[in-house]
Amino acid sequence: MRPLIALVALALAGCANAQPARTGGIVSTNPCSDQLLLALAPDRVTAISHYSQEPGSTSVPLDLARRYRATAGTAEEVIALKPDLVIASSFTPKTTLAAYRRAGLKVLTLDSPTTIAASRDQIRSVAAAVGAPAAGERLIARIDRAVGDAAPRDGRRPSALLYISDNFANGGPSLLTELIGRAGLGDASKDFGLAFSGNVPIESLVAHPPRILLDPNPDGRTASLRRRVLGMAGYQVIEERFPRQLLNCGGPTIVPALRTLAAIRARALS
Repeated sequence: MRPLIALVALALAGCANAQPARTGGIVSTNPCSDQLLLALAPDRVTAISHYSQEPGSTSVPLDLARRYRATAGTAEEVIALKPDLVIASSFTPKTTLAAYRRAGLKVLTLDSPTTIAASRDQIRSVAAAVGAPAAGERLIARIDRAVGDAAPRDGRRPSALLYISDNFANGGPSLLTELIGRAGLGDASKDFGLAFSGNVPIESLVAHPPRILLDPNPDGRTASLRRRVLGMAGYQVIEERFPRQLLNCGGPTIVPALRTLAAIRARALS
């Protein structure tokens, strides 16, 4: 009997420590709206997306994200939480959005801002939806200060190519392209004819090496091979880590992204 009593005691202890499922509040289903919601109205969060609890896709610190309930973003999970608001993305399947609305849920759908101005507009939209307009303006003020602080004090613009993953590089009109320019770096993607983000293989890189290579994983196999080939060709290209957490979203991410890029420029010119 004693082992049975011990098992029952453990089960009861587990139930006591388990947090009851919260309903109402706000549910976010993608990592970019997660970080906006956590910045603007953290006390109203019922659940965030599971992406924000994964190192390869989060845009918020993992220790912060793991304080919150997460969902896989299925309609059934979200509807069961009976949120006052669901923040979804333009990539959310239409069937899922339709299920939310059939369940009577209020839904705010966000796109991916491709400029700082569009990100400001999105912040104001989310802030209004979650009842935190003042917090939205404070965040926008932080972004504007970061833009001013990152602005170059001279005309030098060392060229930089930002790899997103392996040989896939940022290019064309995008928020990352604007941030690179705002921080006083030249957009090397133009040298490779990228109208949009796309592959820049090592062979092309050797033909037109930029001054700076940015990579979220400079210790990875592809980056190591690039380094070796460029070195054999006699090029002195500066390699810098650009954290993966800064690649995916606008909003709060703009501030550390600009600071990181400005610091990289300063090191390249020192």
